[in-house]
Amino acid sequence: MTKQELVQGYEEEIHYQKHMLENLGRWFSLFFILASIGVVLLYCLAANLWGLIIGFALTLLGILGMLLFGYGIYKGRLNVQKVIADFELKVSLLQK
Repeated sequence: MTKQELVQGYEEEIHYQKHMLENLGRWFSLFFILASIGVVLLYCLAANLWGLIIGFALTLLGILGMLLFGYGIYKGRLNVQKVIADFELKVSLLQK
């Protein structure tokens, strides 16, 4: 494996992981919107039992989704940092 192939492979991997982090961010935004709609339903339809139940369910689902995807984003960023650190280490070792 040449140095150029190594660099190209790591650049593709880093680009791919950053793209997946963007996708997770989109899902996080979707669940934030879902939780927000649930809060609005709780506020506006508090007198109606079905509105209260649906609002509470949407809020709970949105918050749980935000926690899940937020954790995924956190771990994904740590993974990207590890890949970059490993890449820099291997490039420095190849230069010696």
